[in-house]
Amino acid sequence: MRVYQFRHIDILLFYYKNIKKLISVPDEIITFCVIIRAVINEGLIMKIVYFDVENYEEEFLKENNDGKYTYFLEQNPLNDLSPIKKEYEDADIISVFTTSRVNKKVLEQFKNLKLIALRSVGFNHIDTDYCKEHNIAVVNSPGYGNITVAEFALALLLNVARKVTESYTDYKNGCVKPENLIGTELCGKTVGIVGLGAIGSAFAKIAHGLSMNILGFDKYEKEELKQNYGVKYTDFDTLLKESDFISIHAPLTKDNYHMFDEESFKKMKKTAIIVNTGRGELIDTKALYDAIVNKQIAGAGLDVLEKEETITDFDYIVGLNRLDKFTLEQTIINSQLFRLDNVIVTPHTAFNSREAIHRILRTTMSNINEFSSGNIQNNVIKI
Repeated sequence: MRVYQFRHIDILLFYYKNIKKLISVPDEIITFCVIIRAVINEGLIMKIVYFDVENYEEEFLKENNDGKYTYFLEQNPLNDLSPIKKEYEDADIISVFTTSRVNKKVLEQFKNLKLIALRSVGFNHIDTDYCKEHNIAVVNSPGYGNITVAEFALALLLNVARKVTESYTDYKNGCVKPENLIGTELCGKTVGIVGLGAIGSAFAKIAHGLSMNILGFDKYEKEELKQNYGVKYTDFDTLLKESDFISIHAPLTKDNYHMFDEESFKKMKKTAIIVNTGRGELIDTKALYDAIVNKQIAGAGLDVLEKEETITDFDYIVGLNRLDKFTLEQTIINSQLFRLDNVIVTPHTAFNSREAIHRILRTTMSNINEFSSGNIQNNVIKI
């Protein structure tokens, strides 16, 4: 664990950077002065704990947490497998990524929590009912990865449709059979987009550039997409039946859990490919696996899975006393998906570009600064 406190206070920062090199002043005096100024100007100093912090995030967080905060950088995710550290219990703010599981058991350990600052768009890993009951605000980071995720969805689609990974694997193993590597073009085909928010809209614009026919399923219709990018809004069943490819960009809600189930896959074309960069729980994974094995659909590109933490977080598995039946079943199904040649699975990394990471961190800091100044207006999740 690393702790960084009370740095970068306006005049003192200037003093520290430009005058300290001319005369000798102990660092302890500088730190003390910073604390005093922060207390006078801002009142009580808020404590922030950042969880799920990667090495590449540390430098930004060090440089951009100004002197009105004391903060902790924690590389581990936040979950209920072990109690939080004693020094975190009085935190005013916590910031987490999607690898954390912030349920009631976790939240009850924080005695002074006022804000959860998400470094993500989705918030299904947060117990929002508890937050609402205890007046804990939740803010997210929308807009950081619209293009980033849309590009990755296209990459998954192209990979499966043109059998890129299969071609590479066969070539590397010296067993190339061209008849096994016949792919499908995207140009002129119909793509169904489920969820036309910011990311889905970005994907629609890319698909339009590839001369694809575009079907959209969303309760809110955007005239810009219809007029400028040829998006035809339709019902879910029609989208399933008419799409050559389906790309999922919907948020997970209580109403759309397993919206792609056994019956959905039966309605799709046998040549259809499905791509999911939304949330794993939007697809019934067992039904998807059966549909692919039984050749009801042609393949899948998945950046998210149900119970994906059982794949990416070994410590999570070790920390569990036992796996419940559903988690055990999902772990087995997920491992079986990796064995299918016509399935590409990536580790929830569609967001992961340099540009998107910087946007996430800038938005997170802006959200925290607005909250601490009592003027938070943007990115508040209605719970």
